[in-house]
Amino acid sequence: MEIKKKCARWFSRRGALALIMALIAAMPVSAQSAKEILDKAAAVVSAKQGAQANFAIVGLNMNTSGTIAIKGRKFRATTPDAVIWYDGKTQWTYMKKNDEVNIATPNETLQAAINPYNFIYMYKSGYKYTTEKKGSNYIAHLTANTQKYIVEMYITIDQKSYIPSQIRYRTAKGWTNIEISNFKQMLIPDGTFRFNAKEYPNAEVIDLR
Repeated sequence: MEIKKKCARWFSRRGALALIMALIAAMPVSAQSAKEILDKAAAVVSAKQGAQANFAIVGLNMNTSGTIAIKGRKFRATTPDAVIWYDGKTQWTYMKKNDEVNIATPNETLQAAINPYNFIYMYKSGYKYTTEKKGSNYIAHLTANTQKYIVEMYITIDQKSYIPSQIRYRTAKGWTNIEISNFKQMLIPDGTFRFNAKEYPNAEVIDLR
């Protein structure tokens, strides 16, 4: 009888311990750790030499896929319909159907809508965030605490490499989902992020600045 009681107490403690461990695992990562995770993801994405990846975007009357090259705040996105260059100041958008190039100086809203990696700067100002573990990933949840174009965002980040694989964000108009694959750090020349008129000799250039 005494043995049964001891066994019952042992299993009870084991069960309580398992429950506590499960609750701890399910708890969101602390705010400080969340910042560290986002900092590490931002460092991977904004590698000094540059990086490139494939992406697919669905949402807000948009359904497209393509490739993106990034280097700090600079990027070049290529889709079946358009090519977009941004050198950190000026943006060129080439529309293949019209053989037309629009030149603009994008604000934060426009950059957020076009560049899926813009989160690497967004979270540092105007957002609060938490992070929790899910499988082999961290899920970072950003919510705006000031007036922002993107009011909420979820970022899926690999726990080992800190490479983001999915970004979901919400604006006043609804949700947009971005899937990212084949991320690679590589040396990318700065000229990659500027429009070269010689490559599009017949394009009509419209300066919207």
